[in-house]
Amino acid sequence: DTPGYPRFRGVNWFDTVEFPKDGDGCRWDSAPHDPVTRVRLQGVGHVKVNQHRAVTGRIKTVSVKREGRQWFVVLTAEQERPEPLPTTGSVVGIDLGIANFLADSNGGFVPNPRHGRKAAAKLESAQRALSRFGRRKAKDRTANHQRAVDKVAALLGKIRRQRLDHAHKTALGLVRVHDFIAHEDLKIRNMSKAPLPKPDPENAGVFLPNGAAAKAGLNRSIADAGWGVFLMILYAKAESAGREVIAVDPRNTSRECPECGHTAKENRPTQEKFHCVACGQTAHADTVGATNVLRAGLVRRDANPA
Repeated sequence: DTPGYPRFRGVNWFDTVEFPKDGDGCRWDSAPHDPVTRVRLQGVGHVKVNQHRAVTGRIKTVSVKREGRQWFVVLTAEQERPEPLPTTGSVVGIDLGIANFLADSNGGFVPNPRHGRKAAAKLESAQRALSRFGRRKAKDRTANHQRAVDKVAALLGKIRRQRLDHAHKTALGLVRVHDFIAHEDLKIRNMSKAPLPKPDPENAGVFLPNGAAAKAGLNRSIADAGWGVFLMILYAKAESAGREVIAVDPRNTSRECPECGHTAKENRPTQEKFHCVACGQTAHADTVGATNVLRAGLVRRDANPA
């Protein structure tokens, strides 16, 4: 950011107000005898809350969060350590991708929902309508301008919630079935970097094609898949359920033959097909990658006993 003293902070600068202690400026369930759940905020009063799930444990912090025109109360509660799920004896390796969101070592696939791509046309139309209005402070916006802002915010919020819902359900399905889960240690930020420009050595100031357009499309697909959010949720659910999750080096996981161990670029002639040039083994490339990830994860687990 450009330094400025003092820095102006507009109405949209902050979206969350956190109260570090329940009872210090706020009170959750401030009207316990009222059939409607309410939270009391200092300077505001008692506010009705549409509580969607029961709160267990001792409330530590209370946050008020704004998303577009909606307001949410976020609670942090201290709970007893949850009971681990019963052991199943099952282990699995997963390979995250674009064509399929996830492939496991048992041959199963989870399709990629592509929430961002499905909503791209509506979002593009809403953003184009918003771009017709100049930049103005919130208090100076017209009613049409504010409606355009709210529409873009609502679409983006829906896409984000859809990704979270898919990530939660997929992670929960893995944690319930498997005791041990291995995945690739992906450097997502490095994978989504734009390619460097290629100067033309013969013409000063001229650049050669570097595949930036194709890479931009791939980067959008990576961001739309939401691998980072999924892995974060998977680790959290696995810890609560007493499961073990290990990340392994992703190098050559989809090029190494699980039968003979031969590793070569030619083993993967297409994005989906795996054909070992040494022994002739054929399979889906993502399934092969997940199998090799599982083997590497088991080796790492046995080498570093808890």
